[in-house]
Amino acid sequence: MPPRLYAADITLSAGEHVLPAEAARHAQVLRLQPGDALTLFDGHGGQWSAEVASMGRRDVTVRVGDHLAVERELPVAVTLALGMPAGERMDFVVEKATELGVAAVVPLVTARSVLRLAGERAERRRAHWQAIAVAACEQCGRNRVPQVQSPQSLEAWLAGLPAAAAHGEQRLLLGWRDATPWAGASRGAQVLQVLSGPEGGLTDAEEDRARSLGFAPTSLGPRVLRADTAPLAVLAALALDAAG
Repeated sequence: MPPRLYAADITLSAGEHVLPAEAARHAQVLRLQPGDALTLFDGHGGQWSAEVASMGRRDVTVRVGDHLAVERELPVAVTLALGMPAGERMDFVVEKATELGVAAVVPLVTARSVLRLAGERAERRRAHWQAIAVAACEQCGRNRVPQVQSPQSLEAWLAGLPAAAAHGEQRLLLGWRDATPWAGASRGAQVLQVLSGPEGGLTDAEEDRARSLGFAPTSLGPRVLRADTAPLAVLAALALDAAG
């Protein structure tokens, strides 16, 4: 299978193109040579067959051929808003959530969060997580890259949401208190907002605020799942449902 590269910041079409810097570095690391086949995607849908036209010291030129209308997205656009787990677990969540089809990831700082990011440090981590999402798309075959938003407080994220879910939107709160067992996304849902807490969970006040905005408390079973497991379990269930 030809290597897949994400051609960011350009709109592909048939003909010759100079690859963006990051994709060019990737091609050089792979030691591609003129005539080698590859697959390109630009995030606007589908993918393009291509071959290397020339390899320079910095620039890589490719000859783009046919567009293939291949999509590998979930039938529902899932935004995963989660209290950031500590250590490298957020890297893991972003990578696996991308593979499982998430549309957007919102890293949250909550009352019980261990990992707290702000300012320049937060932006560096966002860029790092976005790069992880790109690499995961190149590996798993997705042609649309999920957006990783800048870390923000749970309060700020909730304040930016409409007071009620729009038509075709469903909101789920992963938790225990007065929760209904997971039954999958509602039929007809086109957008799914999933809110999940950090290692210590959300406080009652945070849960109450989310419920007031239409987030339905949902349980994933009798076992206590880690902060980096619960949201991935939802995505895995949706992916399996779509596959079946």
